[in-house]
Amino acid sequence: MKYVKPLTLFRDLLKASSPERGRLLGLDVGNKYVGLAVSDSHNKIASPLSVLVRKKTNIDLMAKDFQTLISELSLGGLVIGCCYDRQHSSLEAVQVKLFVKDLCKTGKLEGLKYTYWDERFTTKCVEALLEPLNISPVMSKTILDKCAAVGILQDYLDYMQKNCELDKSSE
Repeated sequence: MKYVKPLTLFRDLLKASSPERGRLLGLDVGNKYVGLAVSDSHNKIASPLSVLVRKKTNIDLMAKDFQTLISELSLGGLVIGCCYDRQHSSLEAVQVKLFVKDLCKTGKLEGLKYTYWDERFTTKCVEALLEPLNISPVMSKTILDKCAAVGILQDYLDYMQKNCELDKSSE
């Protein structure tokens, strides 16, 4: 896996020819679960995908799951939610970066590009939306993780679309 800056990941996808363009996978990495969201083929809209159980002992299985998703969904990169705090590194940010480091160590995702995107408040926003629905706690957690991943990926896509439009208008 190779880290690239957020704008670089998006521009690289845009430069690729249509059949090779690839979609993006958004990740909301938690202590127990990783929520997944996927973009459409034009990288404009994020949709919930699934939730993976996260354990220190199953990182190889998770890497295999990602390999399968890369193949099945024609993924071109990962957008990983990470809590940014300019004052100091938060415990959550450290956990996310350790997760990515462990994924890299498996060697199963060589060549896959990834970037980090600020995920502050995505989970809180989804919780506020789910609260009035009175969903069971187990179901709520699954929906929460997937939808938080959607929030991360959609925020990234919206920001990148806007920046690319601004770049074109200034040319």
